[in-house]
Amino acid sequence: MTANRVDGNGTFLSVAQVAGHLHVSKMTIYRLIHTGKLPAVRIGHTYRVTEKAVGEYLENGVVRTGPA
Repeated sequence: MTANRVDGNGTFLSVAQVAGHLHVSKMTIYRLIHTGKLPAVRIGHTYRVTEKAVGEYLENGVVRTGPA
């Protein structure tokens, strides 16, 4: 996965890269961004999401199943 690195801010991924990583559509990622569930930076007409934000989104969405 090719990504852009900005010093101090981590690695930024495109919407397409995030969608591919999570195995969802780009529209799903845009929806998460617009509802504030996935933080992103807008650069011109595109959005970039940090790897850290993707990881935090996944951690917050983990559902524990099975016997306690």
